[in-house]
Amino acid sequence: MQFLKTLFWVLIAVVVTMFCWVNNVVVPLKLWGDLEADVKLPVLLIVSFTLGWLPTWLLMRTRVWSHRRRMDAMERNRQASMPADAPPADEGEPVI
Repeated sequence: MQFLKTLFWVLIAVVVTMFCWVNNVVVPLKLWGDLEADVKLPVLLIVSFTLGWLPTWLLMRTRVWSHRRRMDAMERNRQASMPADAPPADEGEPVI
């Protein structure tokens, strides 16, 4: 499975590299007023992709962080409510 994952990312990297190499043209970018910037197309696409991806990634990371905090708090509460002399529950085989 790791091989397929690596192969997928290598193919994506090759496609992006070929796209950047073929489309390496200067694009005039109108800013405000008379200000204009000449930017290479691959740089413009990478920056715009990153600006669109970053907020979603940050939202996902904050939710993961929040869920981990909740899970840790629930685990601490569960362990605190267990009697100290009780044996730990065996989750392997069912008791008959």
